[in-house]
Amino acid sequence: MAQQSDFRDVLLVDGYNMIGAWSNLKQLADQDLEEARNRLLDMLDDYQAYSGRRVITVFDAYRVPGLGASYKQGDVNITFTKEKETADECIERLVAELKHRRRAIYVATSDMTEQNVAFAQGALRISARELQLIIQQARQEVQIRIRDQALYPVKRNPLEEKLSLDVLLKLEQLRRGKTK
Repeated sequence: MAQQSDFRDVLLVDGYNMIGAWSNLKQLADQDLEEARNRLLDMLDDYQAYSGRRVITVFDAYRVPGLGASYKQGDVNITFTKEKETADECIERLVAELKHRRRAIYVATSDMTEQNVAFAQGALRISARELQLIIQQARQEVQIRIRDQALYPVKRNPLEEKLSLDVLLKLEQLRRGKTK
């Protein structure tokens, strides 16, 4: 039987489409494409940790000879397409492979044709601008949670305030398997 985490939602990202659409990454890519990719992947890694969705980023290696490559950076799965395969084709293949009735698949691209093809296969579409806004909102929510935890720290064990010290010590001994 498959574990529930096997059915978590998936976000498929057309990496170069995001880099070309997000002005900060586009400017960076003009000087250092690898750094722009790394920044995108860092943002997607943070978003994956926040959202719980599995993130797969596809980079087009259409004109690069070879078999393609897949690896992880942080927790984000990265795929460079095979020779003569576009990122769009790879994303379409992944949508078909990952399709499951208990899993939502989101495709992030601003390529309208790709959005329509992914939608026809049952995936939900997200434009580059929408994904940028979603990631910014997630970042703001994390910052708010961090600030709130600093201002209002959560006590590790709320029973500590209500029980006497020797009861707490006895409970700790029980927890550790040390009974007298």
